[in-house]
Amino acid sequence: MDVYNLIALIVGGLLILGSARLYGYFFPNKEFSPVRMISRIAVFGAMSSILYLVPVFKLRLPFFPSFLELHFDEIPAFIAGFAYGPLTGIGVIAIKTALKFAIYGVTETMGVGELMDLILSVLYVGIATFVYSKRRNLVGVAIGFSIGTVVQVLAAMVLNVYVMIPFYMNVKGYPLDALLRVMQIANPAITDVGWSYAFFAVLPFNLVKDAIVIVLTFLLYRSLHVWLRFDKKKKPV
Repeated sequence: MDVYNLIALIVGGLLILGSARLYGYFFPNKEFSPVRMISRIAVFGAMSSILYLVPVFKLRLPFFPSFLELHFDEIPAFIAGFAYGPLTGIGVIAIKTALKFAIYGVTETMGVGELMDLILSVLYVGIATFVYSKRRNLVGVAIGFSIGTVVQVLAAMVLNVYVMIPFYMNVKGYPLDALLRVMQIANPAITDVGWSYAFFAVLPFNLVKDAIVIVLTFLLYRSLHVWLRFDKKKKPV
């Protein structure tokens, strides 16, 4: 294990502890247990990491460039966030990212791709679970998912146009023509590596991905809701 991996593991541990401390500060109550929250983040973080890192759980969809991969790592974060609060869900996402750095070190994207995934997942999961924490019913679920999806999709378009594509061109040295060729092989409607790519690839890809995540999260959470919250008297929403 090199210094980079060690730093990632330390940061991951600090993120777990920090999430527990923040939750305890903002939501003080007699039933809150930092140890219990840390264990929840660790367990769901491990599930999210498996879905994020193991290639068999990654899918490529037709009509989208090959570098846009569908993965389901946000589902454990959503379930944890809905059951235990938005900070737990965000903690799960942070642990997933830290574990990837700890295991693989510096990736092909030099951390830029992972940082983008982190930002987009935090926006998506954080917003949806925060809204649900204020309105714990189906309406809250619908509003949370709707706002989270819109914000995440818009952020994904902006970050791809102004961060990811310039990174591949200016840092990695990929020629513009080569990038455009890869995009057009998947979808001939894409005419440039800027907003055309964002509207004809990033936008529909994220809408499809979010729709799948929403359906799977809803089905799983309804099945696990009462058990996760350790409250047998409360009916699942």
